[in-house]
Amino acid sequence: MTNREESGIQALLTREFSFRARPRALLMLAAGLTAPAVFGSAGPASAAPARSSLTVEPGETYLVSQTTAVDKLVIGAGGRLAAPSGYSLTLTVNGIEVGSTLESLYVNSGAYAYIGAGTYCGEVVITVAASNIITYQDRQWPFRQALYVDANGIDAQRSVLAAVKGGALSAAAASGISITSRSEAFNGVYVAGGRYTLTAPKVRMVGNGRNDFIGYGSAIVATGGSTLVVDGADIDNEGVVRDGLIADAGATMVLKNSTIRVKDGVLPTEYMDTSDQAFMMSCPWGLGMYGTVRAVNLLGANTRATFLNSTITNENWALLSVDSGESIKLVAVNCTLKHTGTSGYGTYAIGYPTEHLLGNTMKVATYATILRGATIVHYGDSSPEAVRALNDSLGLGLSAADIASVRPRTSVVKSDKFGFLWHAAGPLLIDGGTRITTEQTMFLSKAAPSSLIVDGSGGVDLKARNGVLFQLMDNDNPGRVNVTGYPWSNAYILSYVQPTAPAVKSVTFDPTAVYAADAKAAFSHITLEGDFYNAILGGGVGGLQGKNLVLNFTGATVRGVISATLAMHNESPITFDNHDQIGVVTNTAQPVVNNGVIVTLAAGSTWRVTGTSYLSRLTIDADSRVIGDDGRVPSMTVDGVATPITPGTEYRGAITLML
Repeated sequence: MTNREESGIQALLTREFSFRARPRALLMLAAGLTAPAVFGSAGPASAAPARSSLTVEPGETYLVSQTTAVDKLVIGAGGRLAAPSGYSLTLTVNGIEVGSTLESLYVNSGAYAYIGAGTYCGEVVITVAASNIITYQDRQWPFRQALYVDANGIDAQRSVLAAVKGGALSAAAASGISITSRSEAFNGVYVAGGRYTLTAPKVRMVGNGRNDFIGYGSAIVATGGSTLVVDGADIDNEGVVRDGLIADAGATMVLKNSTIRVKDGVLPTEYMDTSDQAFMMSCPWGLGMYGTVRAVNLLGANTRATFLNSTITNENWALLSVDSGESIKLVAVNCTLKHTGTSGYGTYAIGYPTEHLLGNTMKVATYATILRGATIVHYGDSSPEAVRALNDSLGLGLSAADIASVRPRTSVVKSDKFGFLWHAAGPLLIDGGTRITTEQTMFLSKAAPSSLIVDGSGGVDLKARNGVLFQLMDNDNPGRVNVTGYPWSNAYILSYVQPTAPAVKSVTFDPTAVYAADAKAAFSHITLEGDFYNAILGGGVGGLQGKNLVLNFTGATVRGVISATLAMHNESPITFDNHDQIGVVTNTAQPVVNNGVIVTLAAGSTWRVTGTSYLSRLTIDADSRVIGDDGRVPSMTVDGVATPITPGTEYRGAITLML
């Protein structure tokens, strides 16, 4: 063993390792980075002969049978380093993971990284580690990670410890470690079981990941029912699906006092946009946005993740994503969540997650939250009491000190575009002193059975700068066309074209009735300024006979137009080149066809009408009123008959209010 090898090994060993169930792994490291066959074998294999350089000739395949340290590695064009069966190779130079690349995105073997041709000089270590194969979507994904942890602590045979610099390691915790990757498909920390704590880890990754539905290529992954506490992390990634954090498969994760920054990477030239989870490496642009990396992605059944006193920044796409899971719990408290680019959402809600966002400051590019099937999404104030209640009910794993660290704050959300998007069912609750400002429409429901509850008693403030608070409209997701030559069975997004045919009255849909699938919104104890529109065509368009917008105001004042409408996109057709036009429409108020508007004013509510409004049902209790913006009572017709507006009355039919 050379002096350089020995000193490098000692550096690995002097960080308070405690392998408990794996003493042989520790002995192997001390013996000189010996062959992988030692793990699980009857005795240690011999160490690699000391050598100052290793050259792999062009076209040659060189079997690396044991972890090897050299001063110089040369791999000629077409040359390959090969690992023994059941093992993987990782190259580090001066403690930095480098050299790995993928042959192909679309063949199963292409998921395997190889060390590319080149000359590598310095403290060069070729680590031979036991494979960590993850099966997902009937494919095998060969993870490599700097630090692998399970219920027994650190698994040295699956770890690339040469990529872990500084700090202290033990079976239960790591403190002050640094991990840097400058190539593809390498993970930082992978926690597969047990309980582990990471304190002040620093992770830097530049280069593409591979699949963020399993965290392949992410900085930190918690999975397999593990509990991971991350305190004081500093994560900075740049690359396609090179996510900061992944929690999966029933893991419980707590991230606190930390910073995560991610930026887009360059998509491989062979990549084609798809929503197939085995191959998706970019945000589906049919959502009206784009991007190639998510800062955080939560997956699996009953996964729990809490973000406390942290800053999470992404260029585009997702800040806190929930995807491909069921009954996930996401809680963010007193965090700063921010996009630096032009496209992306704050949170996603699919698979009926529970999401509580309390006391955060959010600056999003496109949406605060997208709801595609949620148990509840809640924006409100933070307090120790509120967090303690969530910790008790959701099993978040917070400590008493975590809860005590919460300083009461209101939520502040600013969006460069929309506020909230519904593609499917899901209740949204906004309360406390939450302040939300959007440049365009606040609440956007695309033919969805959306549910909105706004409790303004704590001072909720909603401002849509385009003047539209609620827009119900047909789904404008682009159409799809089958693509051959790729392994997925779904389709590639093509385009959206604005319908031009007028709405045809359905003979089965009643615009005065309230259906379970209607879009519903309830506002209490709040002053609102903005318009509410229902633009559903119905009559069979989009598979719908019709859908009503049901609005309930309790102790509220609303100033604006509330009406059935014709919504026209500003541009048509819409393709990838103008995908930012999805959801952007101009409204023209018109009589109800299959798009009923049902309004109830209760408990002293006031509607100040600012323009002609077409309704299908209007209920005014004895304490509420409808007035014009100038203070005069508007004129009203019901089924073409002039009708006085009288408190304590309900009206049904073709209702027109005019100033």
